[in-house]
Amino acid sequence: MASVIQTRGLTRRFGDITAVDHLTLDVSKGEIFGLVGPDGSGKTTTLRLLCGLMDPTEGDAEVTGEDVAKNVDAVKDRIGYMAQRFGLYGDLTVEENMTFYSDLFGVSGADRTQLMSTLLQMTRMGQFRDRHAAKLSGGMKQKLALMCTLLHKPQVLFLDEPTNGVDPVSRRDFWIILHQLVKDGMTVFVTTAYLDEAERCDRVGLMHQGKLIRCDTPEQLKTGMTETCYEVKANDPRLVRERLRRAEGVVSAEPAGASLHVFVIPNLTSAEKLQQLTGPAEFREIIPSLEDVFIALIRKAERS
Repeated sequence: MASVIQTRGLTRRFGDITAVDHLTLDVSKGEIFGLVGPDGSGKTTTLRLLCGLMDPTEGDAEVTGEDVAKNVDAVKDRIGYMAQRFGLYGDLTVEENMTFYSDLFGVSGADRTQLMSTLLQMTRMGQFRDRHAAKLSGGMKQKLALMCTLLHKPQVLFLDEPTNGVDPVSRRDFWIILHQLVKDGMTVFVTTAYLDEAERCDRVGLMHQGKLIRCDTPEQLKTGMTETCYEVKANDPRLVRERLRRAEGVVSAEPAGASLHVFVIPNLTSAEKLQQLTGPAEFREIIPSLEDVFIALIRKAERS
């Protein structure tokens, strides 16, 4: 399938800091692609580079077949970008905000009426069309921001941590809307710090210190690790964790509720060998969660 988003060696530096480090990536049409990483990993900078809001230090990016640096106006006509703090006007109602953004995008007449009606129905915001934006809940504000972003029918939707600080029910509703948009032919590129949201994406890129350290489907990320993951239960998990983290062949040992999730390199150690270090402890091999994988990959990157 043809790439709608493509980067080759995309890099952005701020003085001595490299925010995005030689990013090479392809995103296909009709895909929900999630870029996941901790604060400061380069997610937002990547989004701004792809939207033409800043220039790369080196490398290049194409969106919908257009070079972002050379044809930024053409790219902006075809994309929607929803920043972490979208510019809603609190003293305007939901409908007035949508009308304002329609005017900015040059959408008027019957097209505007039909599209606004469709978006209000899709987001179940019709009953709040006369409510001022300042009086909306966090989840409703995000839905309004999304509607305003969609008014010019973009081909690609860029969302920067759209559900950050939003309640779980509103987060679920937001993702239902995203999947409907993709079903209708849109491509969605979303950054998130929520690993449960990453599970909802078709593919996930794990980003750390500006580098893309792994990219695959959520299922392949969980089952494709060369290391073995164990759940370890012990009477003193803190002491056991310290011993395991110093042991040869242990990639990571992190708390997971009352137990530990431990990644080990099979040809360097085993559960039997590690039990000699930990004392009484129960080791059970498990399929790791996406969060487990991400933490293990970061620890691995830090060590190397």
